[in-house]
Amino acid sequence: MSGDEHMEYKVALQRAAALCSSQEQCSSHIRGKLKSWTVSDEDALKVIEFLKKELFLDDARYATFYARDKYRFHGWGKIKLAVMLRQKEIPQAVIEEALSQIDQEEYRQRCERLISEKSATLKESNQFKRKGKLFRFAAQRGFESDLIHQILSYL
Repeated sequence: MSGDEHMEYKVALQRAAALCSSQEQCSSHIRGKLKSWTVSDEDALKVIEFLKKELFLDDARYATFYARDKYRFHGWGKIKLAVMLRQKEIPQAVIEEALSQIDQEEYRQRCERLISEKSATLKESNQFKRKGKLFRFAAQRGFESDLIHQILSYL
């Protein structure tokens, strides 16, 4: 395709719908794909509107699946999840709703387990330095500082 040619609307719609059918997608990712396929801005907007109307594309559904999967399989905390979803241009209200679906007690236990498992691997005997390392470790995973401090206070 030369630089001034644009992909036809129907072809773009089929490709985008196929992407959405195979895996949950967010609007910004599909927008990026359409741009890389040299779809005109007008057609790209129509494709995204159609995909949303037909429920191929739903940012709230995407955010919920994304947050659940990254939390379960990668052990990410809510801060990291929110940052990653914001990078995908998911609205803040949608992010908050997705994160609210994570069970609070399970979340706290996961953070405790993460800190406990890391603590068992540390050779640092100085308690202040040890807690500093554990704090940084849990913070890098995206857990909230208040929660980390609570857990570290009774270690």
